[in-house]
Amino acid sequence: MKIAMIGTGYVGLVSGVCFSDFGHEVVCVDKDAGKIARLESGEVPIFEPGLDALLATNTASGRLSFTTDLARAVDGAEAVFIAVGTPSRRGDGHADLSYVMAAAEEVARAATGPVVIVTKSTVPVGTNREVARTVRAANPALDFDVASNPEFLREGAAIDDFMRPDRVIVGVETDRAAEVMADVYRPLFLRDFPIVTTDLESAEMIKYAANAFLATKITFINEIAALCEKTGADVREVAKGIGLDGRIGNKFLHAGPGFGGSCFPKDTRALARIGQEYAQPMTITETVIAVNEAVKKRMIDKCLDLLDGSFNGKRVAVLGVTFKPNTDDMREAPSLTLVPALIGGGAEVVAVDPEGRREGETLLPRVVWDADPYSAAEDADLIVILTEWNAFRALDLDRIATGMASPRMADLRNVYSADVARVAGFEAYMGVGRPGFGAAPS
Repeated sequence: MKIAMIGTGYVGLVSGVCFSDFGHEVVCVDKDAGKIARLESGEVPIFEPGLDALLATNTASGRLSFTTDLARAVDGAEAVFIAVGTPSRRGDGHADLSYVMAAAEEVARAATGPVVIVTKSTVPVGTNREVARTVRAANPALDFDVASNPEFLREGAAIDDFMRPDRVIVGVETDRAAEVMADVYRPLFLRDFPIVTTDLESAEMIKYAANAFLATKITFINEIAALCEKTGADVREVAKGIGLDGRIGNKFLHAGPGFGGSCFPKDTRALARIGQEYAQPMTITETVIAVNEAVKKRMIDKCLDLLDGSFNGKRVAVLGVTFKPNTDDMREAPSLTLVPALIGGGAEVVAVDPEGRREGETLLPRVVWDADPYSAAEDADLIVILTEWNAFRALDLDRIATGMASPRMADLRNVYSADVARVAGFEAYMGVGRPGFGAAPS
């Protein structure tokens, strides 16, 4: 089957590469000629483990190609996937659908049919019907169907998620669309991975409901962590105790500096907006959004407590700036709240991140960058673990503490513990929702 993938951002590129690995002929199209040139030369513009090798294999086989020519990509394609950005719209938090509708109109003018136009982008309920109206208006003679196929890819584990999904959601209205989508995902069907075929609106809602629920779990455990700090409980023990309940589960119960990334912040805002439009307030989701912002700001207070109430003139080593490990994505990362607060308060910030520097140099001006956590911590007054990269999980804390001007640690991912930090020679330590020592409480 020939598939066209419109958009080579994170979702489009990963999906296109993986579809080609299924054996389909995939043409990925993007307006950014520079990006297409890089992809044609084998250079992957994002960091995702294993993607470069998979891209090289399928490009060499001839199943995967890249172009700026949308007409060429769409010509003869049985399925055309729209995987363009849907950023939060300024002012109201609604998903900006302008890129989706522009792509739908271009596809309509280029396609000769029959074709299934599949929305892969995360879009509000009702968008696929709007896509159908847009296509019909642009090309009334086109023989087409629409389908909704939301993605559920975790950055850093996207290939495994695509190849071994918990489920694939497909929203359709016609038998023909269902048959084409079944052919697209046949390799997964043959291996008994669940393919859930439903209506358009339910497929659209599933994506938002899933992300909002996961964001709620993260925010819930962060609120419990704050209470643990007041009561003397250990949030890791609490999370373990409740996570063993099969009705709750242990995933997404890791206390930290708040969620970020390309999905949870944007999708919770969009769901809240959808609720407002339908006069059905999403009160829990709205609270999750507010609490998550408060959690990020609470991390600033932790660092202030460790530095006796002032950042001025202090050197702070920040380990990790991406929103999670195994990605270079910094969208809505906690570092974008914490680091400017440190610098704004007069601190010198030295940052280390295995993949985040390229984005970070633009988003975090005035930061000094270092490739080595030990040299970054030299003469520092505070070290902050902000992203739990594997490279930061087994540090020689004795060496770190010895080289610091004032050995203090804000372990915002609970990688270590107060006991380990104390033995290593730290004079103050704070985790999230766990006992610490040496810091003046605010």
